Amino acid sequence: PAPAGPGASEGPAPEAAAPSPGAEGASPSEDPAPATPEAPTPPDPAAATPSTAGALQVRGARLCGADGAPVQLRGVSTHGLAWFPQYVNPALFAELRDDWGANVVRLALYTAEYGGWCAGGDREALGRLVRDGVAWAADADLYAIVDWHVLSDQTPLVHADEAVAFFSAVSADLAGRDNVLYEICNEPNGSATWDDVRAYAERVIPAIRANDPDAVVIVGTPEWSQRVDEAAAAPLAGELGGNVLYALHFYAATHQQPLRDRLAAAVADGLPVFVSEFGICDASGGGAVDYASADAWVALMDELGVSYVCWNLSNKDESSALFLPGCEKESGFTDADLSAEGRWLRAVLRGEAPPAA
Repeated sequence: PAPAGPGASEGPAPEAAAPSPGAEGASPSEDPAPATPEAPTPPDPAAATPSTAGALQVRGARLCGADGAPVQLRGVSTHGLAWFPQYVNPALFAELRDDWGANVVRLALYTAEYGGWCAGGDREALGRLVRDGVAWAADADLYAIVDWHVLSDQTPLVHADEAVAFFSAVSADLAGRDNVLYEICNEPNGSATWDDVRAYAERVIPAIRANDPDAVVIVGTPEWSQRVDEAAAAPLAGELGGNVLYALHFYAATHQQPLRDRLAAAVADGLPVFVSEFGICDASGGGAVDYASADAWVALMDELGVSYVCWNLSNKDESSALFLPGCEKESGFTDADLSAEGRWLRAVLRGEAPPAA
């Protein structure tokens, strides 16, 4: 069984202590009632697929294609691979690309939760699903993020040895693929500090670079990947910091203008940021969606050229799941199969006017 919460971004909003999915008592703040915004008009993701942009790289504060031109990835994350493996399949990945307009999928491999890599999970099956997922993403012309989903373990140092072994093996197998990115610590939280994350990255990134010297790596930040300001103040330096992006996560009904301002400031300071997980409900993974805040987030990320990945591909009974709880399909989804967040995301990725409240 999956844990009580979706394992998404658990953390305090910058303006107040507010837990995120998996935690209790999230209490979203509210933006003032905005004027009706214009529908987002994101760039055509067809300009940034493995077949057109090739192997990615980081230049300054931007993610770029092989030719150095800036690109933006926009797509979806799985839920935990141990609990919802059925959504990692070739038909759905092709649908995400061809119908939804996504150009990236994130494969969420939990570490410490029941059935996770470090908690009794079937490592052979999970490892095969990760490798198959990257291959099926490539077949669908999608980039794929291999996500080491640190959550209840709080600090990535707890399972650093397992992470080094995992990324050493997986990067050796995937080194020839141009569509893979590595996210080495989903959401450091609790007492985890930026110094802890740096120490962890100093161990894990070289394990990847030994097999794939130019791979793009996403590094989580403290407080459930919200403290990009700390990363901006002391980013990874030298060779270690090359081709590195820094994660920011948000849930739109809880994390509003103060965290948007933090993102904008970090990018202005030259930090390459990747929103590798977000939702449009509150930070518990439940509650009502906040369309106004969600649209404000999309407008900002598109303006900054920041890539973003929405949580999650599942039919779990929670607001952050993209499919309705009673839907047993594994591909071939219609609007009638989608949650409020699912309908909103599909519209945004397709460049259509998203639903209003």
